[in-house]
Amino acid sequence: MKSIVKTFDELNTKELYQLLQLRSEVFVVEQECVYQDIDGKDQKAFHVLGTVNDEIVAYTRVFNPGDYFEKTSIGRVVVSSEMRKYGYGKKIMQATLTFVEKTLKRSIIELSAQTYLMKFYVGLGFETFGEEYLEDGIPHIRMIKH
Repeated sequence: MKSIVKTFDELNTKELYQLLQLRSEVFVVEQECVYQDIDGKDQKAFHVLGTVNDEIVAYTRVFNPGDYFEKTSIGRVVVSSEMRKYGYGKKIMQATLTFVEKTLKRSIIELSAQTYLMKFYVGLGFETFGEEYLEDGIPHIRMIKH
């Protein structure tokens, strides 16, 4: 899997279509969660695209401090269902963390994790804080990496 980071304005229409399709495929259809994925925040985000044969199979978005959470944050972490067996979730997160730490020069990173993925994020250096809560009907927990 290759990864590349782009701002919203750098995305071409094919990339934008693919990343929105992937997010909808997993978050809306697979997880049966009706919510407004296109939330008006993509324009402020950095988009980390994980591709195989020029198709987006993994994705995250990154926000500078204050654009989503108080601290630098990562969200919309997603891998297409048929590609999860290849470890692309870990690879896209590693690429995202490298971008945040090396390019943005940020060391404190926050995210809102689906609770069942806590162990995955702990393995990447995140710790939980606060109480579990429901977001769009799915249990979540805030996590931070120092």
